[in-house]
Amino acid sequence: MADTQNLSGSALLVIDVQNDFCPGGALAVESGDTIIPRINRLSPRFPLAVATKDWHPDGHISFASRHQGKKPGDTVPHRGGEQQLWPDHCVQGTRGAELHPELDIRPLNLILHKGVQMELDSYSAFYENDGETPTGLDSYLTRHGINTVYVVGLAEDVCVYFTAVDALRCGFRARVVADCTRGVDVPSGALGRARKDMQSRGVEYVRFSDIPGNT
Repeated sequence: MADTQNLSGSALLVIDVQNDFCPGGALAVESGDTIIPRINRLSPRFPLAVATKDWHPDGHISFASRHQGKKPGDTVPHRGGEQQLWPDHCVQGTRGAELHPELDIRPLNLILHKGVQMELDSYSAFYENDGETPTGLDSYLTRHGINTVYVVGLAEDVCVYFTAVDALRCGFRARVVADCTRGVDVPSGALGRARKDMQSRGVEYVRFSDIPGNT
């Protein structure tokens, strides 16, 4: 079990707790909204709390509706790799793109928008999906003396996964709070593979009750 007795030098990363990823949204994660009360209890306990939002332009490269004959779950060739296709979601300026109304934004120090470029998707809070274009989060956390990040939010096997892995790449200790995230599991089996891969890389899994001040 990871030592979580001291949150000095730690930041909470609240990933994509947006209407479109919660029940009733365009790309809903099952029970995605049930993690919000725990996140609300966690965020004031950290010296720094950052939330991310998918903030896609209409017609974004990741939208299946943009690609004739394709449906969500398909992939298309893109920039030497493959682009996973999703339903239209988190379109800039829409209700679906807003943070869930039950999420307490008062403890947040920063809200970071990602996936804003038409031809480039962004899962990680640290890098766009080309793996090269930084979001600025690395330098922001470093300037504030952060060495450990706790990752919560949606979805565990997509944006939480890429955020935690990139946190390690940037030199941070990365911890996923297991009962403060939910997975989409698309394609089937992705959630289990993501958990196994994160842990094999050195991402630690903790629980809400492990964090100081929580029971």
